[in-house]
Amino acid sequence: MPADAPAYREFRLRGLREHPEAFTSSYEEDVIKPIAATEARLAADGDTAMWGAFVGSALAGGIGLVRETRRKNRHKADIVAMYVLPEYARRGIGRALLDSAIAHARDAGIEQLTLTVTQGNAAARELYLAAGFVAFGVEPRAIKVAGEYFAKEHMILFVANDL
Repeated sequence: MPADAPAYREFRLRGLREHPEAFTSSYEEDVIKPIAATEARLAADGDTAMWGAFVGSALAGGIGLVRETRRKNRHKADIVAMYVLPEYARRGIGRALLDSAIAHARDAGIEQLTLTVTQGNAAARELYLAAGFVAFGVEPRAIKVAGEYFAKEHMILFVANDL
């Protein structure tokens, strides 16, 4: 919800700052964006949806789903911006967020979900494998952070009931 924009902005900037290798976006780019950009990101538009997990008043985790807009690709969507703050890790928050996004995709008639995970992020990779995602390739040097390259593993989940 756009009303959660201040909390989400703080949460996202922390993730980008503390774990720059985990995201394609960068702290330097996002920190200069106005709060209106965050509000727009959180406004559901039919093709994009965002979920947050709160523990008390603290935003502990978040995930997004972005559906393809072109007619031939409408059966697909990407999982994006998945992150759980370290102090809330290993509590099932990531799995609950991922399950919500998968259920939404299934209800929306989306047939397959894709995501990328930075190689070396074993916890995230294990979460995605446990949810049924499978790897289908690795992009070497997918991102460059402070002069260091990181590979991204591409994963897919077929969510349609008939596949």
